[in-house]
Amino acid sequence: MSPVRKGEKLPIYNRISVLRAEHQLSRAELAERIAVNPQTVGALERGDHYPSLDLALRICAVFDLPVEAVFSREEFRPMSAEMYSRQATSRNREEP
Repeated sequence: MSPVRKGEKLPIYNRISVLRAEHQLSRAELAERIAVNPQTVGALERGDHYPSLDLALRICAVFDLPVEAVFSREEFRPMSAEMYSRQATSRNREEP
């Protein structure tokens, strides 16, 4: 049986605010591109609202990213932590 049917609430985390900032989009601009109101974008960013599959795909299309790069069941690590750990890993591979 699905955990949702058992009454267990599974969170959906997202990187919408980070991506929006990287692309220099206001909430209103993103809302217009995905055909929702700006309050919906705010609710999504705060985790107060979970997107439908259709809405998630529209959001991902704006940023040209796969769904798993924008949404996750587990909290995302900070982008800086991911970048620095990748750089350290690649440096370790290059050293003799």
